[in-house]
Amino acid sequence: MAMAAAAAGGEPVEPQSLKKLSLKSLKRSLDLFAPTHSLPFAPDAESKRIRVSCKVNAEYGAVKNLPTDQGRAQGKGAAAPSNALALLGTQDTKDAPREGTSNAIIPAPLMLPKAPESAVPGKNTTVLSIPGSSDRFSTSALMERLPSRWPKPVWHAPWKNYRVISGHLGWVRSIAFDPGNEWFCTGSADRTIKIWDLASGTLKLTLTGHIEQVRGLAVSQRHTYLFSAGDDKQVKCWDLEQNKVIRSYHGHLSGVYCLALHPTIDVLLTGGRDSVCRVWDIRTKAHVSALTGHDNTVCSVFARPTDPQVVTGSHDTTIKFWDLVAGKTMCTLTHHKKSVRAMALHPKEKSFASASADNIKKWSLPKGEFLHNMLSQQKTILNAMAVNEDGVLATAGDNGSMWFWDWKSGHNFQQEQTIVQPGSLESEACIYALSYDNSGSRLVTCEADKTIKMWKEDLTATPETHPVNFKPPKDIRRY
Repeated sequence: MAMAAAAAGGEPVEPQSLKKLSLKSLKRSLDLFAPTHSLPFAPDAESKRIRVSCKVNAEYGAVKNLPTDQGRAQGKGAAAPSNALALLGTQDTKDAPREGTSNAIIPAPLMLPKAPESAVPGKNTTVLSIPGSSDRFSTSALMERLPSRWPKPVWHAPWKNYRVISGHLGWVRSIAFDPGNEWFCTGSADRTIKIWDLASGTLKLTLTGHIEQVRGLAVSQRHTYLFSAGDDKQVKCWDLEQNKVIRSYHGHLSGVYCLALHPTIDVLLTGGRDSVCRVWDIRTKAHVSALTGHDNTVCSVFARPTDPQVVTGSHDTTIKFWDLVAGKTMCTLTHHKKSVRAMALHPKEKSFASASADNIKKWSLPKGEFLHNMLSQQKTILNAMAVNEDGVLATAGDNGSMWFWDWKSGHNFQQEQTIVQPGSLESEACIYALSYDNSGSRLVTCEADKTIKMWKEDLTATPETHPVNFKPPKDIRRY
């Protein structure tokens, strides 16, 4: 009444906020429905019947409808009609009184010579015995034993360090092997490229020309050319017959972090801090195309003969497949949560692996379907990875750890920790690059203590001396 009088008198009515009006409405609704607010719903007989029948089918579906002859064999000797599920047991258990109709499950002691024949073809239903009779018998007496779908790991011999080469004056950042498997070259932060004899580990040649650290190397399989890329934005082509630079490829706006050669055509691919993967014609030095799409540094790249011909990994946590003809992205993989600093293409299978600080993931080609994660986490920044034809994947981290994995199952069968050379800091235990030779029997690592370490398999090891300690994962992640 007072409000109406105020409105009639011409006085302004106090505006009420939307929140206040909503609360008023809620209060009225609560008062309206309050009598039935906390009462449970009336039970529905049909719903209860459906729920019980579903539970019965789930638990006893395999043994509910037994064949006639099997049911007759089980019912032989029974005094009265019985729905008992008789499990094999000792004589004491068999002589137990059977009076009246019973729905009990009789537990069996531990003396089953073989699993009973299953009622359903193709089902492996195993009877689990529980010692001692109990009224509260669990339904786990009948459980389907499911074998793990995870592949078993292949046994691999452990790897050991057999040689340490010292010669660079800075961090060793990159490595590449000669197609003839006679020598390998390393690029370093001392701005030089050194060529080493693979068998003896002796220095054969030193190439100078870069004015910053050399971050990427590749040796051509069809020409006598060596390609190098560095933080000085330069990509150089060296003629190994004359041991000098014959071409330079200009176009990158910042440091070049990785490079790869196409296996079938004369094309060079380089990726760098300008977030672009650039395609170069080796002979004419022409900049063919720029594969743009990444939001951050392109730090890993490899090439294939068929589509996707180019695959790049970046600090923006993505992996991109590229159509080399159109110069466009075919597919983007966004599964990683951290920078994809390293990738490894399997030499035989149509698959590859990518390494990040969160996980090592395996992918199929050409569609890029996610296969599985490796079964352990190295828990460090992974700088390099390589895989050989035997299916041994090696990954190297910032903390000097080098782990060996079985490619097929993702099982980590060996963990090594690099040892810094005398006079180095403990913090220089870091591996920047690694690669197998062309036979896959030797592994070479490039490290921050300015050394190059060579590894090979321990030929004295056997599956008995180094058994595989493998436990399949309980859950299979789909991402």
